[in-house]
Amino acid sequence: MIGRYIPFIAFDKPYVGYGHRVLPGEPYRRGMQLTEKQADALLRKDLRKFVSLYKAYGKDALLLGVLAYNCGPGVVNKSTVLKKLKSGNRDIFKSYTAHCRYKGKFHAQLHQRRIIEVTVLFDN
Repeated sequence: MIGRYIPFIAFDKPYVGYGHRVLPGEPYRRGMQLTEKQADALLRKDLRKFVSLYKAYGKDALLLGVLAYNCGPGVVNKSTVLKKLKSGNRDIFKSYTAHCRYKGKFHAQLHQRRIIEVTVLFDN
């Protein structure tokens, strides 16, 4: 899902690497630039954490974990995507791709990302 390494540096928020949110006690600081290897390791660690939250969903855990990484587990837990999967309804394309808003506004690039994610990671 991440084409190539682009350093993510946010000076107003505590994020590093590919979007890892710095937690209390971690050695990272605002504006700190990581190597590609460090950023990749953090991404994999974060994805493992989020995928493990949804391991009960078997093959769908990766898709739910990716959505949780991008939107937060609170959003996923309240989402139509999770409700549909819980009920056995696998028609989630529209619900999944609806997670494409930034500051309340539709964002075409996020919509395209969600389409790619559901196409690659979801097995109907």
